[in-house]
Amino acid sequence: MRTETSDSAHSHATRPHGQSLHGTPEDVQRVQDYIDETPIWRDGTVVPAAPMTAMQWRIWSLAAAGKFFEGLVVFMTGVALPLMGAEFGMTPLQHGLVSAATLFGILVGALALGGLADQFGRKPMFVFEMALFILFLGLLAAAPNFSWMLIFLFGIGLALGCDYPTAHLVISESIPSSSRGRLVLGAFSFQALGALSGTAVGYLVLVFDPTLSAWRLMYAVAIVPALIVLAGRFFITESSHWLLAKGRVPEAEHNLKRLLTRQPRYPKHIRLKGLHEPGLARPESHLLVLFRRKNLRATLFASLPWFLQDLGTYGIGIFTPTILAAALGADTSIRMPGVAGLIAGDMRAAQGAAFIDILLIVGMVAAVMLADKVGRVLLQVFGFLGCAAGLLLASFHDAFTGPAQIALIYAGFMLFNFMCNMGPNAQTYLLAGEVFPTHIRGIGAGFAAAFGKVGAVLTAFLFPILLSTLGTSNLLYMLVATSFLGALITWLLRIETKGRRLDDVGL
Repeated sequence: MRTETSDSAHSHATRPHGQSLHGTPEDVQRVQDYIDETPIWRDGTVVPAAPMTAMQWRIWSLAAAGKFFEGLVVFMTGVALPLMGAEFGMTPLQHGLVSAATLFGILVGALALGGLADQFGRKPMFVFEMALFILFLGLLAAAPNFSWMLIFLFGIGLALGCDYPTAHLVISESIPSSSRGRLVLGAFSFQALGALSGTAVGYLVLVFDPTLSAWRLMYAVAIVPALIVLAGRFFITESSHWLLAKGRVPEAEHNLKRLLTRQPRYPKHIRLKGLHEPGLARPESHLLVLFRRKNLRATLFASLPWFLQDLGTYGIGIFTPTILAAALGADTSIRMPGVAGLIAGDMRAAQGAAFIDILLIVGMVAAVMLADKVGRVLLQVFGFLGCAAGLLLASFHDAFTGPAQIALIYAGFMLFNFMCNMGPNAQTYLLAGEVFPTHIRGIGAGFAAAFGKVGAVLTAFLFPILLSTLGTSNLLYMLVATSFLGALITWLLRIETKGRRLDDVGL
């Protein structure tokens, strides 16, 4: 950034809370103070926001790429699943296991691996999770039988589960407080873009390779770009927030200087104060700490709404393909029996899914634009209420037949997708990485993600059973109730983090 005027060719820096403007070595500040620092002209004109450095953008883009791969692989599996089932002669139970394998892997990965970022650092886990993802992606493309395929899908879930807290942390701990919400959600929105791309990749692979083994090529396509992302992650800085929490002050200062390298350089000097007095015990960072009185509200606030949101999200995700198959694929497969009919029906379903997936992206764009203006809590509350409205609209389909019936289901699900991504799907992810103090931020965000995926796994197993025993409308009424409950719990336990400094959380 060039800061030059007619009366000054240089810029000073302004710091929050009335601190010194001159950046002298005697100033001792917190990590976030330096990250939030903005330039100021000698005539007193203040730049409204801290411009991002090249390193900050690099960290953001590499984290966004990880979320893209998550959406790509999970939604591509929806296109690949019929081909997998035909190649391995899968039973309905095996179909259920495949649907739940990656979700269960995410649950375990978020809980078991996400917290390791608090022990070993953000950067090592950021690198490790992508390497693990590539390993299992390659193995899945070459899976010799159903059992190994299931194991490799679970392994991919492990890597994706680790990424839930880690990607959030590397972004949120390296960017200005004023833009944290939209940048974290901007990266998270690449999950929706990946979902749309996953469906598109599945469709294009089927166009060029209309065989049962085409599903292997679908997964293999992602390996090369993932290798490029892995290489880039070796060259980012470690979180100075984390280093300072570990008492490694010189390393924290060095990494913060690398993070904030810009021309003209500001701040010119960085001197950090350790978070804990010498000789005192370091704060504990293990799972049980989340349930102590000081952190319990944050734990419940981050976990319960995420659980309720995943019940509806994955429930509708399972139910929607049934509608798509009936509306778009069934007639084609009847006219073209056998493998050709299976592939043609799969391609038609992929086209229909892509149409609905567009609303995921639109909802995420709304979340990015509003999170730092409206606030996380209000968006989550109104998002849950909008999800309930969409599901209620879809439940009215029983009173109609033909095109009107399909139109109601599509309209309801599209409203649900938009409100979900604008509200609870985006905000639960954002809040889980903001409401915990630094020393347990990784394990807290990981636990919240894992608890949410308990709802996803339960839905993957129970939704088809409940659908057959209760009927569509009754099941949708249940999900309407869980959405209302999500809004109520969010409001009762609310912790607003809009514009709040991460250094202040937990103090």
